[in-house]
Order: sequence, then structure tokens, then C-alpha cells
Amino acid sequence: MILQDILTTQINNALKEIHNVTIQTIEFQATRKEFEGDITVVVFPMLRQVKTNPVQLGEAIGAYLLKNVEEVDAYNVVKGFLNISISNSYYIDFFEAIKSNPTYGFVSHADNPEVTMVEYSSPNTNKPLHLGHVRNNLLGYSVAKIIEASGTKVNKTQIINDRGIHICKSMLAWKMFGNNETPESTGLKGDKLVGNYYVKFDAVYKTQIAELITKGLTNDEAKKQAPILLEAQQMLKLWEAGDKEVVTLWETMNNWVYKGFNETYKNLGVEFDSMYYESQTYLLGKEFITEGLASGVFYKKEDGSVWCDLTSDGLDEKIVLRADGTAVYMTQDIGTAIQRIKDHPAISSMVYTVGNEQDYHFQVLFLILKKLGFAWAKNLFHLSYGMVDLPSGKMKSREGTVVDADDLIDEMTSTAKEISQELGKLEGYTDAKKEEIYKTIGLGALKYYILKVDPKKRILFNPKESVDFQGNTGPFIQYTYARIQAILRKSNVDKDSKINLTALHPKEKELLKQLQLFPEVIQNAAQFHSPALIANYVYDLVKSFNSFYQNVSILGADTEAEKTFRVQLSNSVANTIKNGFSTLGIDVPERM
Repeated sequence: MILQDILTTQINNALKEIHNVTIQTIEFQATRKEFEGDITVVVFPMLRQVKTNPVQLGEAIGAYLLKNVEEVDAYNVVKGFLNISISNSYYIDFFEAIKSNPTYGFVSHADNPEVTMVEYSSPNTNKPLHLGHVRNNLLGYSVAKIIEASGTKVNKTQIINDRGIHICKSMLAWKMFGNNETPESTGLKGDKLVGNYYVKFDAVYKTQIAELITKGLTNDEAKKQAPILLEAQQMLKLWEAGDKEVVTLWETMNNWVYKGFNETYKNLGVEFDSMYYESQTYLLGKEFITEGLASGVFYKKEDGSVWCDLTSDGLDEKIVLRADGTAVYMTQDIGTAIQRIKDHPAISSMVYTVGNEQDYHFQVLFLILKKLGFAWAKNLFHLSYGMVDLPSGKMKSREGTVVDADDLIDEMTSTAKEISQELGKLEGYTDAKKEEIYKTIGLGALKYYILKVDPKKRILFNPKESVDFQGNTGPFIQYTYARIQAILRKSNVDKDSKINLTALHPKEKELLKQLQLFPEVIQNAAQFHSPALIANYVYDLVKSFNSFYQNVSILGADTEAEKTFRVQLSNSVANTIKNGFSTLGIDVPERM
């Protein structure tokens, strides 16, 4: 049974006996280091129901617990805080129960029929993935893994933005300037090749704007009348009309991009269970606008456009259908959400991983879906996240100043290689093994640096800083895991043998208390969609282990029982590091 549950029951027994009251929620916190104890009860909130002095109340509860709860060894009261010392036997029994469980902290979803759909990535097919996409992918994939670890099945999905004027810009530039070059003829990944033509379009567009301005047009007029833009708009009309030549070019260039994306996803270590394409969803949703008109959710203006009035909900009026009957993005998103439920009836909730510039859009989308009467709409969540900046400043795709995801992965691997060589940590390894570990360290550094930050916060990404082997970094944690593996290889200890101890070193107890927190951290991270909770938990666990390692001899323990226990404890710490990092999509090397 969980310690807090035991104490909550017994504290209420004490309150019932002493003051004839019951308190629904008892507040616990870790005991501060300057006081004796393992867990602290905050007494102050109880004074709303019990009219007495907080110290007297703390003393009375403490005395009751000491007398009636075998897990309680001692207590002390500091002002309104009851600090409780828990018996060694409680922690030893806890460890005995979890030490042989390789999935400790995770909850099986085998008997849970519900599914959460997590959407992430969702790129445009006119450019390669960049640093902003990297944060999106890492965040969405990690949240999916965390939700899965918390006991719910997950469907990882994306909607690929494969149509629209921006896609036609790359297509037109390739048609005008490409000389029929292909990824094979240039040796470039398909997404990079197509991205180059997006940049080319913008360069020509700006030149044409400047020329039109010299002929007397205003800047706004020139932007609208630039010949290359007009041609791109015409190409979009031809695509929507099903023009064979345009559609064939669109399919060809998109396939180049998909192949490139898949390579990046593989290198980044993310994957998907289902895919949606805007070219297939952009007409969805219109039928629900008709239904919403009939039910009064929407109304029609004189020009024929259809709107949803959300002013009574503190928002504004939102258009859902243009006067000419064409859909807007909101219409498409309404239709896509409904289509996903049709395709996957077990889905009970959805998480949209999209940057915070779309906060308002998702507020409106979720509210409209609720108004349309979909029960599952109450379980929609926008995983909003901040931008990623570099020391050099903001990135702009159309100007070609983005940090390409593939280049970033290569740079992280190179940085890991450079630092590892300086430290001499991989001497004696084959070159192939070294390269494998460099990539594991580099990717681990990248993922951890991004995921340890609360999703809502903006990040200034510093590649060199992220690969530091000291401090709150991925490599520091990976190195601790590898160090434990080295201990285990030398130990020759049965990891499943029964513990034969009665006393615990304070550092052992501290580690056990950290391990106890892991299941709750997983559940909290799932509830709040925050990989940062797990990242920082694992860092705290590693700090606690390193303090244990420096203060307690593991293989040189005084008795065989102590040695066995410390090896088993080290093994459980390593397992928890591995499990925690797996939810972040980070690998841990056995040697480093």
C-alpha cells in the first residue's frame, strides 16, 4: 500500500478519536533536509476544521501514529509541520516488491479499452524539417510514450500539409528553374531539394516585387501582382480542378519529400501509427456546418458566409464557411477531428502538439466541437509549446535561414564525438562502436535539453551546452547509467535474491524514497502532458545515486548481504533511468 494512503487513513482515525472530525485531503511533502524525518504532514490546513494550536495538533497526531502505525518509527513537530520517520522495514519491503519488476513505474494498458490520439509533426511538404519541428516531434512523441506508460493505449498520428499555395510555390519554382533535376541526380534528400525551390521562389518573388515598385506600384500592389505569385495561384486552381500534369508533378515532388521526412524521423527516433493528409481532409467538415446551421450552433450572414458566435463564451465570432461555399481551416479541423473518431472508434481523447501561436485556434475548435454535441470534445487538449531560438536569432524558412533537422542531428553527433575524444571516455572501442555511441550521446543530449524544459516555455538552444557531461544534461545521466552497468558486470550478484537486512544507510534510504516517487511522476507527467517532470525526476534520481556511490562502498561492502542489496539497488536505479528515458525517446548506452 502507498505510504500516503496508509498515513491518510490513520491520521483520519486520529482526528476522529481526538476531535471527532474527518478531513478528505491530507497534505504531504518531503521532509526538509534540516529536519529529521522522511515525510511531512502539513498541519495548518486542518485548522479550518479543528480549532486548536497547530503544534498541539501535530503532537497529538504524531503520538497516535507512533502508537498505532508499525511503519512509523518517530516523529517531531516544527511549528505547523509534523515530520515523520518511517521504519527501515517499510522501505526494504517496498524494494523487495519492485526490484525484479523490469517495468516498474509503468501501468499496463492491456485491459484499458480507451485510446488517446496524439498528433505531432504535421509538416508542410515544401521544405525539410527544422529545429522547430524537432521540438514538436520530440514533445509529441514523448507525451505519447508517457500516456502509454501511464496505462492508456495511444495512436500516434500526424496530418501532413500537402496542398495549398505554399506547396505550389515549390512546384512552380522547380518547373521554371529545375531542369528536371531529382534527388537521385543531385544526391540531395528529397525534402531538401524541394525546400531549395521554396527558397528560390521567394528570391524571385522579392525581385519581381522590387521591379514592380520601380514601375510605380505600391508595395501591397506589387506583392499581389508579381507574375510568379499569379502563376502559383493559377497552379493551385489547376490542382483543385484535377489537372493531370499538375497533379502528377504534385505527387512526384511530395513523394520526394515523404522519403526525406521518413529518413529524418528514423534518425530522430520517432514514428507514427496513422497518417492524415490535408489533400484528403480539406473538404471534410462541410456536412457538419449544415447540421450546425439546423441546430443553431452556426448562423448565416447576408453574403452567404456561415459563422459561429462565441461572444457569450468570451471569444469572438468565427467564420466556418466562406460566402462562396469554400471551407476555411477551422472547417477542415472540425471535419478531421470527427473523421478520426470514425476511423478509430476507441479514441476517447486527443492531444494536438502545436506551437503556442495557435492557442486561440484550438480554443475555438474545441468549443465548436462541444457545441456540436460531441461528448469526446471535452477530452481534447492543445499541447501548446514555445518557440526554439538559437544564439544567432530567429529562423525563417522562406529565406533559407532555418536550422535543418538533419544537420542538427549531425552536429549533435559531431559535438558528442569531440567532447568524448577530449575526455577519453571511449578509448579501446572499435570505430563503428564509437560512432554508434556518439550518435546515442548526441541525440540524447538534444532530446533531453529540449524535453527538460516545461513545454510552455521558450527555449534558447545551445548545442555545446547540451552535450556537457556534467550537470542537468542527457550525457550526464547516460554516463551514470553506463557506470551502474559497469558495477553490475563486476558484481556477480544474484539480482533476485531475498534481502537480508534490517538497517539502512541514510544514502540508501534516500535512493529508495526517490524510487518510490517514479510511478506518481509518470501519472503526473501524463496528466499534465509534461515530459519535463520525468526528465527532472531522472536527474534528481541520478544525483541521489551519485551521492550514494560517493559515500557508500558497493562492491566493497562490509557484509555480503549489504553488497547484494546495494547491487540490487543500483540495478533498480539503472532500470528506472532506462524506463524514464524511454518515455523521452532517449537510449542509454551499456558502456560509455
